[in-house]
Amino acid sequence: MVVQAQLVETERGLVPKGDGWFVLNAREAEWWDLRTGGGALCDFEGEPGFGQFGINLTRLEPGEPMTMYHWEVDQEDFLVLSGEALLVIQGEERTIGQWDFVHCPPGTNHAIVGAGTVACLVLAVGARDRRRDQEWGAYTVEETALRLGAGVESETTRGSEAYARFPPSEPTRYGDGWLPD
Repeated sequence: MVVQAQLVETERGLVPKGDGWFVLNAREAEWWDLRTGGGALCDFEGEPGFGQFGINLTRLEPGEPMTMYHWEVDQEDFLVLSGEALLVIQGEERTIGQWDFVHCPPGTNHAIVGAGTVACLVLAVGARDRRRDQEWGAYTVEETALRLGAGVESETTRGSEAYARFPPSEPTRYGDGWLPD
């Protein structure tokens, strides 16, 4: 029988602890101020994290990158729930909006940057079938991503290098109005 995971109250919201099933409202969950500035990420996984896939909600202000341009050994998928963003994928720039779904098979270079005049909300899901410590993928050089503030100057597999110009992400509480009603 699968047991229910415990939801632990912190000053930043509820965090699941242990393996097991749970129900967690995004407005009650712990969020993270993104290191890239202005946006926030709702991490549903807690401790010890999910073994088969990752899932989060990311709220991006216009001009804010969700990640640095990269590829991974596992599949990643994104669904824009509200607002507008710029997708840089395999060196091509496209505008994506509400209900646009982006599928990135393993090895697909990509980054998403908030666009438009209001914040956008993106649901992100990524497989973890083949991810290994140093074999996860890489941050790659791409001129379009650099122009949009979502690129690296030299290729690296280290997040600490790719995000060196940004302050670290900090845990926070949900902010009023971050999610649509």
